[in-house]
Amino acid sequence: MEEKLKERREVEMARAEWKGKWLSYKRTTTVICSINIFVALYVLHSLYTSVYMYPYNNTQRAFRYTPHQIRKMEESIQLRKQLEPVELINVVNRLKNENLMDKKVQQIPQHIKQKIADEILVTLKGLNANADATVVRDAVESWRREKLKAATELIHEKTSNSTISLKEARLLARALGDDWAELSEEIGLWIPVQIINVEHNDKPEGEEEVDYEVVAAKQIPLECHAEVHTDYGGDAVRWGLTHHKESAYDCCLACLNQAKHAVPNQKKCNIWVYCPSETGCHSPDIYQHKHQECWLKYAEQPRLNFKDRYPDSYRNAHPNAPVTVPWMSGVVSV
Repeated sequence: MEEKLKERREVEMARAEWKGKWLSYKRTTTVICSINIFVALYVLHSLYTSVYMYPYNNTQRAFRYTPHQIRKMEESIQLRKQLEPVELINVVNRLKNENLMDKKVQQIPQHIKQKIADEILVTLKGLNANADATVVRDAVESWRREKLKAATELIHEKTSNSTISLKEARLLARALGDDWAELSEEIGLWIPVQIINVEHNDKPEGEEEVDYEVVAAKQIPLECHAEVHTDYGGDAVRWGLTHHKESAYDCCLACLNQAKHAVPNQKKCNIWVYCPSETGCHSPDIYQHKHQECWLKYAEQPRLNFKDRYPDSYRNAHPNAPVTVPWMSGVVSV
């Protein structure tokens, strides 16, 4: 019996000792965790103060204005507001809005553009295949005026049997009127500018025509074999667009000099072609030939392009060609 009581006391003492040790460990852990939490909070507080508080305080100290400075700034802001062109700004904004609205409302639909393009193509197909730019432009302009007139009459209720609606008529009137240039570009309508050389005849009535009037005062030597209203072909030894001479005599002399001083294997000039007309000379190429052009050419067998008058068949294919050949030429011996 005594032994059992002794054992029980030993067990209770062991439990009390273990419990005391466990409580001691728990208290120590709690204290350490509390200290760690406190240190972490302190560090976070220090970081927050250094990052956010110090710059704000420095800024406050750096930009501290006096009451006088603040009053001057307020007066300056008020003065700028008073000087703003408020009415002008409002007018410009209103015009911009109206313009945007007008464009949105008046935008030409694609089907109307296509209809205009188709009608212009039909008009152009009805022209002669050899029609020049002036005829094409006149035909398109005539069509535009007629369509614009019809649309205007419909808008003003002067006609009632039209196949288009009033809204479409208003769009057509705008497209064929003020916006015609822009619309032409959108549908791809482009007509080149035509350059026409007009030969003026200011000779007094009744005065006999002399072919050599176009030649300068110097008499052309016989070895030049000058022929008026004549155009010979050949390989260009000297490009006439950049080679001008005061007279046919000088042009022939340039041809002779070139042949005399030509180096071996160089073509020697044996044809000279001169433009004596003050209004320029016609040629079937793409260039606009001007007064006093002097072409130096070479041909083993000189070939006559045109003589005296251009044939009717040629003038049908080249409506801008004059009746009489304006060039003056000569074949020389080298």
